[in-house]
Amino acid sequence: MTHPLYALLEKLDDARIHYSLSRQRSGSVLVSVTVVGQRIEIDVFADGQMEVSRFIGHEDIEGGAELIDSIISLG
Repeated sequence: MTHPLYALLEKLDDARIHYSLSRQRSGSVLVSVTVVGQRIEIDVFADGQMEVSRFIGHEDIEGGAELIDSIISLG
């Protein structure tokens, strides 16, 4: 039986959707997907459970280098 993580990656590969993998939480792998107008974070746990967060927004240019400074200063 294939782990759900591999099934997910195969679906994304078949759809030619770019993704990246990382570890942000203990016990899960984060699959980060960016498509037009959306950023999607999928946490896949060892037991196969998935938690999906989707962020929807526009892709308008909002500024230049000064915007980076203001975003960093908020953190």
